[in-house]
Amino acid sequence: MSRINDQLLTRLPLLDIDRVTFYKRDEVTTDLICCDIIARDAIWSFHEEVAGWDLLLRHLQKLPQFCADWYEAASPPPFALSEIVAFSR
Repeated sequence: MSRINDQLLTRLPLLDIDRVTFYKRDEVTTDLICCDIIARDAIWSFHEEVAGWDLLLRHLQKLPQFCADWYEAASPPPFALSEIVAFSR
């Protein structure tokens, strides 16, 4: 995925999203925050360096009972595996 925009988000309607998982990927010198979305039996993968990441986050925050503090749970400690399910039906 090279860019997240409104057109892409229309392909991920909130009612079709079954699960949102955030996690870190060790990139040797830094960690990369990633997000996997399961919707209509497909897995969509994104990461924080993709243009439009902020649009994706604003879209996902509209999900009912979305875990707003996902970042605090997924980011520490550095270079350690961490994962949080921020939404699940």
